[in-house]
Order: sequence, then C-alpha cells, then structure tokens
Amino acid sequence: MSCAVATLYRENAERPATTFCMTFKIIYFNARGRCEAMRMLLADQGAQWEEEVVTFDVWQAGDLKKTCAFGQLPKFCHGDFEMNQSNAILRFLGRQFDLYGKTHQEAALIDMVNDGAEDLRITYFTFIYKEYETAKSKYIEDLPSHLKYFECLLSKNHGGSGFIVGDQISFADYNLVDLLMIHQVLANDCLKDFPLLKAYVSRICSRPKIAAFLASDDHKKRPISGNGKQ
Repeated sequence: MSCAVATLYRENAERPATTFCMTFKIIYFNARGRCEAMRMLLADQGAQWEEEVVTFDVWQAGDLKKTCAFGQLPKFCHGDFEMNQSNAILRFLGRQFDLYGKTHQEAALIDMVNDGAEDLRITYFTFIYKEYETAKSKYIEDLPSHLKYFECLLSKNHGGSGFIVGDQISFADYNLVDLLMIHQVLANDCLKDFPLLKAYVSRICSRPKIAAFLASDDHKKRPISGNGKQ
C-alpha cells in the first residue's frame, strides 16, 4: 500500500476542537468511486484526512480484506475507530459535522435522498463495470428517467434555490453532487433538461473549499472508476 496525505485548510475556528482532534483516514483504491463524496465533505468542512491507496495486488493478497466488515472497501478510520460501508461512513460524518438536518423529519428526508442516490450509483456501477461496451447509448437514453426525481425533490425545497433538504448543506448534497458530476463526464449535456439540478451542481461546486478541492491534482488526477471508464 502507498499512503498519501491530503491536508485541507482548517478555517472553521468556531467548530469544536474535539471534532478535529484525530485525523480521518480513507483506505480505498485509486479511484473517486465511493469515496469522492466523503472527500468533498471533509474538504468543505475544513477537515484533515489521509489517503491510503490500495493496489489490486495488495487487495487480492487478502490480508486487508480480512480486516474489513463484509470484505469490502472503502475502509474509514478516525483514531482507533474503524468502519466500512460508504453510506454508513457518510452518515457518520453527517453526525460528526452536523450535516444531518435540523429535525427528525429533515434527517429522514436526507436519508431518503441518499438512498435514492445509492440506487442510481449502483445502476451506474453496473453499467460501468459490466455493460459499458454494450449499453452506453441505452444508459444515457434512460438517464433522464432517473434524474427527474431529484429535480422534483429539489424543486420542493425553497424552489430549488438551495440544498436538497432544508436550509443547510447535508451529507446527501455531497453524495448527490458527486453522482451528478460523474454523469456530466459521461454525458456532458445530461442536465440540460434539468435546470435546477444544473444550477445546484454549480452552486455546491462553487463553495470555496469544494472549489479548491476540485481544482486540486488530488481530485483531477484520480480516475472516476477503478477500470478507467467514465
């Protein structure tokens, strides 16, 4: 394994110091994959984290896999605390940084949006890893039928002028924006019929710390998928 440290500027002095008392670590393959939403979240919150990049040879050797719940990456560490499952990690970070809504109802809606994003992400991964050569045109053709739900949800929250739920950013925003961004790489005009989503992506990506992260080599040089297809 090789280890690269990604250090983000911490400017959130008003946030309790205990939040930052231990550096976070992401252990994953050399891909954006299931971890870019976590990275965007950490960057936006002014946190520090380390990257431990796992090669396929190391993964196939099996020692790391034995330490992972359910035998899967990513693996996420915060001090001595370790966990797996990307959406569970996002929810953990949502609680850690107060990104889980202001009420139980908002938290439920954030979970709902994140589950919807997971459904589309699984569909995308199935296409990228199993059907890219045979089903690309069909996937892009069917994409609006998935995106329309997110456009509708966004329209119901302050007319689509802010976040996907409530009046503050949530972990679901990072996840959804990452998912929309990778689809814009696949089909750069995929949001042309979804003006609220298009403006939403631009708005979230314009947040200063996210913009700095997206402009960094750490982001730009990292492949979207493990097989290099996008």
